[in-house]
Amino acid sequence: MFKEASIREPLILGDSVSYHQISEDVARSVEGKANKMWWGAFSIAFIAMLWGFGCLAYTVGTGIGAWGANKTVGWAWDITNFVWWIGIGHAGTLISAVLLLFRQRWRMGINRSAEAMTIFAVVCAAIFPVFHMGRVWMAYWVMPIPNQFGSLWVNFNSPLLWDVFAISTYFTVSVIFWYLGLIPDFAMIRDRAKVAGNKMNEMIYRILSFGWSGRLKDWVRFEEVSLVLAGLSTPLVFSVHSIVSMDFATSIVPGWHTTIFPPYFVAGAIFSGFAMVLTLVLIMRKVLNLEAYVTVKHIEYMNIIIMLTGSLVGIAYLTELFISWYSGVEYESYAFINRFSGPYWWAYWSMMTCNVVSPQLFWFKKIRTNLMATFILSIVVNTGMWFERFVIIVTSLHRDYLPSSWTMYSPTWIEVGIFVGTIGFFFTAFLTFSRVFPVIAQSELKTIMKISSKMYKNKTDNHHH
Repeated sequence: MFKEASIREPLILGDSVSYHQISEDVARSVEGKANKMWWGAFSIAFIAMLWGFGCLAYTVGTGIGAWGANKTVGWAWDITNFVWWIGIGHAGTLISAVLLLFRQRWRMGINRSAEAMTIFAVVCAAIFPVFHMGRVWMAYWVMPIPNQFGSLWVNFNSPLLWDVFAISTYFTVSVIFWYLGLIPDFAMIRDRAKVAGNKMNEMIYRILSFGWSGRLKDWVRFEEVSLVLAGLSTPLVFSVHSIVSMDFATSIVPGWHTTIFPPYFVAGAIFSGFAMVLTLVLIMRKVLNLEAYVTVKHIEYMNIIIMLTGSLVGIAYLTELFISWYSGVEYESYAFINRFSGPYWWAYWSMMTCNVVSPQLFWFKKIRTNLMATFILSIVVNTGMWFERFVIIVTSLHRDYLPSSWTMYSPTWIEVGIFVGTIGFFFTAFLTFSRVFPVIAQSELKTIMKISSKMYKNKTDNHHH
């Protein structure tokens, strides 16, 4: 039997947490009634989502002129929001796949919510480029369809096409990975519904659980497929965001065409993704009373990753500034001088403060183990990452080579509405998920009970003494 050093903090707290207790706690959010906090959060998110749908409908009816796009800043707000959402979708696969391959046990309390978050974030991201096409009913043209259908075969040289492939692949693998992990938990809820005599629930979860029996053969296959999927999705974490960054890097706009973009976008994506996982998990453990399974230790580990990736992003910012000066290209150095001292200086310095300075607070153990501080900083980080995308896109475009076409860009209320709507959709989807599916992978948590729960650790310690 594998033993863990008793000096390590347990990942499952509570002196009396038994295997059955885990099932009870995880199933409670699915079987019980939702509390007032849940309904309050759900109503706000749902109203925001409806408003966003209204703004999207208005955009389709009126055209992209409803946005603040002008002749210089043709991408408006939507590409900022697209890259932001894609970045948030990165932590889920990272927590699940990469940490699974590295056999990190602390992923088990948080991987389920992180995977769900990935899927909803990718859906939010996909909305923006599709509606930016203007004529949404032509969206199928981005797929390589044979010419008989009357459209042109797509241009494989375009990074925008790789976007379509990368994101659809990422989405598909994430959904399969997430669903596979849910199967044993669906089976648990199916069996509980059977005992409780809840015919309706039993039928639904029986269909969802694909006849899972919990026999050894089922588990062996489950482990094998999980590893294969983790191996497939790990390169996707890197490919998706580096392809998104090539939308910029393959252009010749000063401030964009740099080779540093792919690694720096990936670091930024992991950074913002973990911040969003923290935002969600901190609310969820409180609302669903899961403090025993999502512990301060989990939150501290995630904060360390945020501190690391935040520092990497800071190095990337400084590298950009240095290279713009060192290159001796006056357009390039102007683009960066304009970034930090031009009319959009406030966005640049907000980005610097939120992304580079604030994560350094996590060097202090007091701060990285303080839940309130973590919650505030997780929101600060995602605000900063949003500013980063805004700075890269708007400040590089709004003053181009021709001073006569220089212009300022500001969003219209329609754009703001669509963005708020996607945030509403994200939280509506996440809250619904937390009521219908088990938010913690209880079957996986039970595998570390004997190694890493407080109860068993106390037993073995007393035994040794």
